[in-house]
Amino acid sequence: MSDDADSLFEFPCAFPLKIMGAASDALVQAVLEIVLRQAPDFDVATMEVRASSAGNYLSLTCTIHAVSRRQLDTLYQELSSHPLVKIVL
Repeated sequence: MSDDADSLFEFPCAFPLKIMGAASDALVQAVLEIVLRQAPDFDVATMEVRASSAGNYLSLTCTIHAVSRRQLDTLYQELSSHPLVKIVL
């Protein structure tokens, strides 16, 4: 049985990841490194970066070309365990 069998998604698909953390260049760099490691075809130019109204936090949206549930699980685990990342959706 495929690990994608119980997924609601049909792979491959476009999948947006929203990552939030304290505003810093280090956060952006860390997120890019993790995303590119797991989704090497990610187009960095498509990443959306939005600052909170007070400018203390950043919301990063990376839409990847997801190929499996395992890839998404690994991305979520790596992103959520990074100390600069507060929330991954």
